[in-house]
Amino acid sequence: MRRPVEFLSCLFAGIFLILFIAGTSGAGEKTVRIGYAQWSCATAASNVVKAVLEEKMGYDCQLVPMDAEALWLSTASKDIDGFVCAWLPGLHQYFYAKAGDHVVDLGPNLEGTKVGLVVPEYVPLDSIEALGAHAGKFDNQIIGIDPGAGIMRFAKEAIKDYQIANMTLVPGSGAAMTKVLRQKIKNRQWVVVTGWTPHWKFARWDLKYLKDPKGVFGGSESIHTVVRKDLEKEKPDLYRFLDHFSWQPDDIHQVMDMIQKSGRPYQSAVRWIKQNPDKVESWLSGP
Repeated sequence: MRRPVEFLSCLFAGIFLILFIAGTSGAGEKTVRIGYAQWSCATAASNVVKAVLEEKMGYDCQLVPMDAEALWLSTASKDIDGFVCAWLPGLHQYFYAKAGDHVVDLGPNLEGTKVGLVVPEYVPLDSIEALGAHAGKFDNQIIGIDPGAGIMRFAKEAIKDYQIANMTLVPGSGAAMTKVLRQKIKNRQWVVVTGWTPHWKFARWDLKYLKDPKGVFGGSESIHTVVRKDLEKEKPDLYRFLDHFSWQPDDIHQVMDMIQKSGRPYQSAVRWIKQNPDKVESWLSGP
């Protein structure tokens, strides 16, 4: 016969094991992986989504940085649950075609966006067509972002269609692009970059889009939410929130400005959702 101490030890160990298994068996149900590209707009939107999921819905949300093509393919393969920075109908159409039937497009979460080539207002040019004749003033460079971004593919097409082969598209990142832009503007030098709206740089400096008469960069774009197949069935509350998530340019500009000033994306997002409870509630309780 076991001694009482040994019996109690075994009993407590068994109870602990049962509780541990019960507590972890459903752990995956309250976790979510959201992909995002490291652009200022995507960082702002993705952190707001994370803030709502963690502060309001009890989820553990992991933000996974990756390039644009990987966002689509990772959603299609169910490595991530989705992302809120798909540029459609033009910019990401190539990626959408590859992911095809394996993802669900929930529609726009932000409308009225734009992409193109951008210069400071003090540069006396108005059209992409004029770049080639003044390439030397730009050090023969167009400053780009990450190579996998859709805007980089369009920029390459612009170099071909506008016959400005004397200019080189320089890949990098969103942060590297704005660093070059800042330095050039400080010294009032000519510079042309790949640009998109919404972006905090338009609030920081006087910039303009170069006209695109050939329509290489397309017209007005929207930013969409895209999720994996089966998400609605497996996590209906998560699906419903992502389906209802939408906001206005002023909203995302506020978050981007907070992030730029603080350098703390998630804390800025938490602060914003606390300041905008009605909008957050509409995402959580919509039809």
